[in-house]
Amino acid sequence: MPSACDALIEDIEDMVSFNDPTPHERQSARKSIVPRSRKKKELLSNEEIQVDSLIPGTQKIWMKTWGCSHNSSDGEYMAGQLAASGYKMTDDPSEADLWLLNSCTVKSPAEDHFRNSIKKAQEQQKKVVVAGCVPQAQPRIDYLKGLSIIGVQQIDRVVEVVDEAVKGHSVRLLGQKKDGGRRLGGARLDLPKIRKNPLIEIISINTGCLNACTYCKTKHARGDLASYPIEELVERARQSFQEGVCEIWLTSEDTGAYGRDIGTDLPTLLWRLVDEIPEAAMLRLGMTNPPYILEHLEEMAKILNHPRVYAFLHVPVQSASDSVLMGMKREYCIDDFKRVADFLGERVPGITIATDIICGFPGETEEDFKETIDLVKHYRFPSLFINQFYPRPGTPAAKMEQVPAHVKKQRTKELSQLFHSYNPYDHKVGERQHVLVTEESFDAQYYVAHNKFYEQVLVPKRAEFKGKMIEVDIYEAGKHFLKGRPVEDSKPFTPSIAAPLKKGEVSGVMQEQVARGIQAASVPSSSVLLIGSYSLDKEVLKKLGIGLMLAAAILAFTVEKLF
Repeated sequence: MPSACDALIEDIEDMVSFNDPTPHERQSARKSIVPRSRKKKELLSNEEIQVDSLIPGTQKIWMKTWGCSHNSSDGEYMAGQLAASGYKMTDDPSEADLWLLNSCTVKSPAEDHFRNSIKKAQEQQKKVVVAGCVPQAQPRIDYLKGLSIIGVQQIDRVVEVVDEAVKGHSVRLLGQKKDGGRRLGGARLDLPKIRKNPLIEIISINTGCLNACTYCKTKHARGDLASYPIEELVERARQSFQEGVCEIWLTSEDTGAYGRDIGTDLPTLLWRLVDEIPEAAMLRLGMTNPPYILEHLEEMAKILNHPRVYAFLHVPVQSASDSVLMGMKREYCIDDFKRVADFLGERVPGITIATDIICGFPGETEEDFKETIDLVKHYRFPSLFINQFYPRPGTPAAKMEQVPAHVKKQRTKELSQLFHSYNPYDHKVGERQHVLVTEESFDAQYYVAHNKFYEQVLVPKRAEFKGKMIEVDIYEAGKHFLKGRPVEDSKPFTPSIAAPLKKGEVSGVMQEQVARGIQAASVPSSSVLLIGSYSLDKEVLKKLGIGLMLAAAILAFTVEKLF
């Protein structure tokens, strides 16, 4: 019997022949079309005019992303490419023609939300394209039948997939990117993107990991470690700062493992990036597992003490019991985690160590859980992500003997109560701090800033503070925040070297226009700048104070838009 998936086009190449024009060639051909007058006919008013309403690139798209900052970065890249191709990104799902759903497979609730969104879209007769870790890990699951899929390493082809989905075709791109047999980190870093926050750039430094945790489904989607070259990451950071970004987040499934597949390491990358960071702009490190940071503790302490790097590190412990860690295949013991926390706590005064804990992993005893409780009492983590264990289908942990649901729930509740029993920031009241303002609070009453230790500081919502480093006096502390009053005689400092992009504006487009303009421009010795059949007098440009690169970009961009 044929499979239900046999009718699907497994890859877009199965539908497009070798001799067919590429999307780029089709776009270029549009510019050479010359309008031709049409002879009038009698009874023209009675003529039925046929219009194809399914021309790709004219529709509205709503995108929803679940999960980690790596997934958020992928979503920003997909939105940027679609917008650059002509699609309109909308915040209103009801007015969208197509929903692009970017999923997370870490926990069951996130996948449940993803599945329910697919059902809701279908009920509203919306076109649907799915992306992220869920379809990559299990593309043949029942509720994905008939849907177009973009694999986690194929996000640079999102326009092609959406084009076909708009036309009613179902295509699936799930392959891995390789160079000479070596797996690459993923899509290019210089693709257009729309930053959710124009002040913050999220850079994925590698994909996949070296672990094989028995509870983890993400490994099925992201695979083994594949790192981006240092030069590509540095260039991406440079471009971000040139577009007004003042804060960079480095992300991956395990930043500590960076470079092990390409003969380098995390500290080497970080020192190169620090050289590019403008004064008062900041760099935030992503999650790292204990095994891969242990050998770099000395260098990491120096880097985390740098004034342009947040003294913040997310190191998931998951459990304080060695027997549970062994069942998880975490490849470290609790003493390894303590060594990381103690060493950095001593060498980086005030550092924020954030961590994760799973409650009720298979085989966890009351004694195991007590060890975890004692760990939290000792370190009093200011940022603690508590997760009740959910067995993920297809993982080894799902086949293990499970802790009863009511026990998992009780342990999760007990740990949460312990976490909320202490206030980590009370001793900060009365301090004077420099904070970088980058966001707006959920209730829209404050701007959100962060101090050197990446602690959240709420400040008055004044337009002149956004994107600035300001000095504040801390006057109040909550469980998850501080409140700061601006120092009267202190002036806000602007770390950005350029004006930030507007919200929704596509990053990377100007760079593409500059490159296109320079390539089309004539030799420098000419007195006239030529782009195609258009020209600008260089002396006139000089008097106006317009550089050749900018002029070339403007002219190339204008010609493209007009024709």
